[in-house]
Amino acid sequence: MAAAIALSGRGRGLSTPNPNVGCLIVKDGHVVGSGWTQKGGRPHAEAQALGQAMEQARGATAYVTLEPCFHLSPRGPRCADLMARAGVARVVIALRDPDPRTDGQGAAWLRERGITVEMGLLADEAARAMAGFVLRQTRGRPHVTLKLGLSLDGRIALADGSSRWITGPDARAHAHVERARHDAILVGGGTLRADAPGLDVRLAGLEDRSPRRILLSRSDAPAGWERIGAPDEIAALDRVDHLLVEGGAETAAAFLRAGLVDRLLLYRAPIIIGAGLAGIGDIGLMDLAHAHDRWRLTDERRLGVDRLEVYEAVPSA
Repeated sequence: MAAAIALSGRGRGLSTPNPNVGCLIVKDGHVVGSGWTQKGGRPHAEAQALGQAMEQARGATAYVTLEPCFHLSPRGPRCADLMARAGVARVVIALRDPDPRTDGQGAAWLRERGITVEMGLLADEAARAMAGFVLRQTRGRPHVTLKLGLSLDGRIALADGSSRWITGPDARAHAHVERARHDAILVGGGTLRADAPGLDVRLAGLEDRSPRRILLSRSDAPAGWERIGAPDEIAALDRVDHLLVEGGAETAAAFLRAGLVDRLLLYRAPIIIGAGLAGIGDIGLMDLAHAHDRWRLTDERRLGVDRLEVYEAVPSA
């Protein structure tokens, strides 16, 4: 299942509005088929894996990160039906589908046809890998990652606004991989005016995965951009399940104040700036007690001379 979850990451930022699912077909201890949801949502991971396995799928075990879909669609067959017709003997599912069109019905359909179904293996990890889809289904909005490139003293630029470059090439390359894993990137009007950012993916082989560009502003967006006037308007963004917020300080603060940041990416450079621009503006905090127990560290690593820290919001906070 861990391998299927890893496969699912290949579709993140490409499969929306469908979830980025991963699937492995295993027979006699060997992987005979593998797949992940393709660009635009089709084919589904299960269809791709079964197509690869062909006759070897009969009697095999399928590991799939999300319950096989059950609802009818003009874009393709139901994956639960495909599994049954292929003769799969056992289906191991990580996460029950929160989409009400499936939500348990896919697993029930398989069981009714004599297929052994197990559900819940690495469910939390699968939900994290498909966080955008899960949040869209359960809370009606995209999953939001806030990315900050900071000095050791929490600055994002010199006092005059100069910010190129705080972090080194390894950290910047990692940030471009993150861009490729999101449906859209958002910045505020101040960042647009000061930096005129392209917000594209500048890594060899991933240039075609540059996300849509979103502007948080009361002013009109330039050509090639979309505009929203407030953070809560992200819910209305069509085909955006994973949103990356890149700048600047007031935009970061606006999303934090609204409780709309699910994940933090902090790239820390080993430099001290002093009287520069703060990374985050006023978030309305009145009591330090309210700042604790809101974030959980989930990853940290060295990126050249810089350090990356990844935090996820604590659901109960």
